[in-house]
Amino acid sequence: MRYIAVTFIMLTFWSLSAQDGQLTKDLTQTEAATETASINWMSWSEAAVANKTDKKKIFIDVYTDWCGWCKKMDKTTFQDPAVIKELNDNFYAIKLDAEMKEDIDFNGSKFSFVKQGRKGSHQLAYALLDGRMGYPAFVILDENFHRVMLTPGYQKVEQLVPQLEYTSTEAYKTQNFQDFAK
Repeated sequence: MRYIAVTFIMLTFWSLSAQDGQLTKDLTQTEAATETASINWMSWSEAAVANKTDKKKIFIDVYTDWCGWCKKMDKTTFQDPAVIKELNDNFYAIKLDAEMKEDIDFNGSKFSFVKQGRKGSHQLAYALLDGRMGYPAFVILDENFHRVMLTPGYQKVEQLVPQLEYTSTEAYKTQNFQDFAK
């Protein structure tokens, strides 16, 4: 009888251990998938080409290399699974360095870097931000490259996700953002 009880206890522990091992394996795979998921950032040119065959909204992160809040966005908000999913599913995401030196040709226009003061800025960043050169700043365009939203400053996940949903669902066509966010 004692042998049966010990065998039963051992089988129970073995079964729980196997289930726990599978659960640990499943969690590890899920965590690995989350950790490796990232925003599919594109250049302006790549997004313009992709948009010709598969129309999507355009999300533009206008940043500079020296911007501390831009770096914080990269480490926090842009690592959030909800932000990653929304951007990858519904947008072409572009990182646009407001001080980049390369020209961008778009719709028959050439946008270049313009030296001003100690640094300067890129004409496309200047145009997208209406000359308000603060970083980070986020611009959302519709499929035809018309601006839907311009948001200056650092955005937490709970601030950015509603803006993405507002544009991806096209709620901007029937209501203002303040009403949508309620």
